[in-house]
Amino acid sequence: MARMSNLEDDIFSDLSKYEARAMHGQLPVVWDKAEGATVTDISGNTWIDLTSTIFVANTGHAHPKVLSALRSVLDKPLLHTYTFTHEFRRNFLKKLIESTPEYFEKAFLLSAGTEATECAIKLSRMYGINIRKDKKAIISFRGAMHGRTLGAEMLKGDPKSEEWIGYMDPNIHHLEFPFPNKGRPSFESDIDKLLNLKKLDPKNITAIFIESYIGWGAIFFPKAYVQAIEKFAKENDILLVFDEIQSGIGRTGKFFAYEHYGVTPDLVCFGKGISSGPPLSGVIGSAKILDIPETGSMSSTHSANPLSCAAGLATLEIVEQEKLVDQARHKGNVLHSELNRIRDRFSDHISYIFGKGLVAAIITQNKEGVPDKELATKICNYCKSHGVLLVHTGRESIKIGPPLIISEEMLRKAILIIEEAFRIMCEE
Repeated sequence: MARMSNLEDDIFSDLSKYEARAMHGQLPVVWDKAEGATVTDISGNTWIDLTSTIFVANTGHAHPKVLSALRSVLDKPLLHTYTFTHEFRRNFLKKLIESTPEYFEKAFLLSAGTEATECAIKLSRMYGINIRKDKKAIISFRGAMHGRTLGAEMLKGDPKSEEWIGYMDPNIHHLEFPFPNKGRPSFESDIDKLLNLKKLDPKNITAIFIESYIGWGAIFFPKAYVQAIEKFAKENDILLVFDEIQSGIGRTGKFFAYEHYGVTPDLVCFGKGISSGPPLSGVIGSAKILDIPETGSMSSTHSANPLSCAAGLATLEIVEQEKLVDQARHKGNVLHSELNRIRDRFSDHISYIFGKGLVAAIITQNKEGVPDKELATKICNYCKSHGVLLVHTGRESIKIGPPLIISEEMLRKAILIIEEAFRIMCEE
């Protein structure tokens, strides 16, 4: 790859001057255009994209059907309606409900994933206190990513993320995630310890929030563990809430990742890949839960805006017509087979390959078995210099999530570059 141009230098210099540094952290590429599974910068350099812009471009960048849908809205013209309705909104919601299992009857639309989390928290609490005034406890798992707003941060159970908050909701409680290196996990044992420690009555729990896989590492729960959660939830009239903001819309070889566990959720938060770019998120569930709030009591300025709904409808049609769930499953088999082959070759430096379908994480370590975030960063930088974009997590994981439409040939080419990066870095 060519070195950075003067224009790119100027852009990064200005961003450093004018933009809060919290917005930075990914590899230094000034995107100019993105199509299919490739990204081009303002100097004409092109990359194979294994990020899907953090799992948004599931249908590929700038899919012609999505662009056509957006143009149809612009040509009306119709850019915004607040909570006044429009045809695109009806069409998207109808398609969404018809495309998902019958236990999903209604949806509440929002703009960002973290808004969907906050909406699900509110719905869960309202559901609980309608049963009994003390039924408002929520359980989530440490290490999960649910967003960056107040309630979402509290669900994480991450002391560092909570420092700025100054207090914690006493009705939010956390279980440790059952990582594979922690022995044989038992939800029954874990929940008993929590209930005893917090002196918590199960009847006062209103919801259990589950990120379908731990985002930074694409780490799934053991199937039996989630099934035990569902059993406990049903016994105690607790809502089972899945955060599918990153994992949904075909990414894992299922439309929603919770389907891998063989359970039935009460609420699902979705976003990112639902609209292939324009901001759209939401919560889907039964009418008895979604209709708890009074009319007009939970609006959001940009909810269900025409552009996002048109893109959302086009996205659902693409997923169905191009069989992207099946594509993710097939190409995911290729991806994971090749990554596990690389792990076997560099077992001193790769501890795990996690994920399903077209999401994967390479977990790096040093020869002493200690997590090695420096190696992960070096691999990401090498691949960037050789035509492949990876998700830089800032820790010991390298995230991979190409558009579901990526060709098998392009996917294999990118994997070979990742393998070469490990060869060179591990030799050093």
